[in-house]
Amino acid sequence: MRKIFTKGLAKKIGGLFAIGFLLILTCNAVIESGAKGKTYSDLTAIPKNKVGLVLGTAKKLVGGQPNPYYSNRIHATVELYKANKIEFVLVSGDNGTIYYNEPSTIKKDLVAQGIPSERIFLDYAGFRTLDSMVRANVVFGLDNVTVISQKFHNERAIYIANQKGLNAIGYNAEDISRKQGLKVQLREYLARVKVFIDLLMKTEPKFYGNPIEIK
Repeated sequence: MRKIFTKGLAKKIGGLFAIGFLLILTCNAVIESGAKGKTYSDLTAIPKNKVGLVLGTAKKLVGGQPNPYYSNRIHATVELYKANKIEFVLVSGDNGTIYYNEPSTIKKDLVAQGIPSERIFLDYAGFRTLDSMVRANVVFGLDNVTVISQKFHNERAIYIANQKGLNAIGYNAEDISRKQGLKVQLREYLARVKVFIDLLMKTEPKFYGNPIEIK
């Protein structure tokens, strides 16, 4: 009797794992399909937009080493601006505490790389990618935007934007090797499932605020 019970439980657990795996694959495929043809790695091929939206990340890793995702996004943003593919930069990131301020840190490094301060706008309430994309449309009044992040992140951001009424394309900052970025890549699969949960639950950004015009 105990063997039958154990066997039945194992089957149920196996079935749940199979369903979960299929769900992850489906969500991934839908987002990749929705962003197909909307991300660019070639600077000469990407269309011009008024505003480039940089998605924030920490400048340093937990151990204190430089974060390559961060430095590569800075480089990609400067490339776009100097090639006249964007006129303004909107930096969206987490400003959860007085000790952690992604937008201001990114702005400082962009200015150091030659982008005028008055051309950079900050969104301090970009706590999640969903918040960043919705606020770009609702708070900053954008109908079109060029998202700047790594390709896997751009795909998710573009899918969310298009679902929320914002026309987005992406410029792909250089990625890192699969071995180095394995943890981030695995987390991305779960984040893509969360996209559909948020859409189903009609999740809103944590904050909105007064409109800000980029000009």
